[in-house]
Amino acid sequence: MHDPAPPLAAIAAALRRERDRAGISLAELSRRAGLAKSTLSQLESGTGNPSIETLWALGVALGVPFSRLVEPPVSPVRVVRAGEGTRLRADQAEFTAALLATGAPHTRRDIYVMELEPGEPREAAAHIPDSVEHIVVAAGRIRTGPVGETVELGAGDYVTFPGDVPHRYEALAPGSWAVLIMEHR
Repeated sequence: MHDPAPPLAAIAAALRRERDRAGISLAELSRRAGLAKSTLSQLESGTGNPSIETLWALGVALGVPFSRLVEPPVSPVRVVRAGEGTRLRADQAEFTAALLATGAPHTRRDIYVMELEPGEPREAAAHIPDSVEHIVVAAGRIRTGPVGETVELGAGDYVTFPGDVPHRYEALAPGSWAVLIMEHR
């Protein structure tokens, strides 16, 4: 499957825009997100290679959905072909998420396709307050949910759980993938 690099120019512009909107300095964002100021400086200049974890930490620190940092503005009609979309990999697990659609500013809903392979589980930190995850497994088997409350799911199964607590995703079969709808209330 094609695996393009993260959209660095879109991420850089979004970070500057959201940091300006929040009225905070680079140093303050660094402190809130627990990231080095030099890392943030590189990201805002369009260099570096941010992981999902880095972008989630920045979204939480800025109080915005993850998607607002990675999704460039789009036209009203949009088609995302299989294998396309903004794809980001996790640092510690065989986990890739492709952002398919973001919610309008007042709907705060994002849709992803997650691809998971057996191995290290993806440990996700809490997202912004009142986030809710909805997952439908399309193929394979996965174990997911809040830490201590994970459930095993197969193709066609659905689960919903709070996204504002630590949670995990783990593939139990090769070629597992699922659709994730993230609500930000």
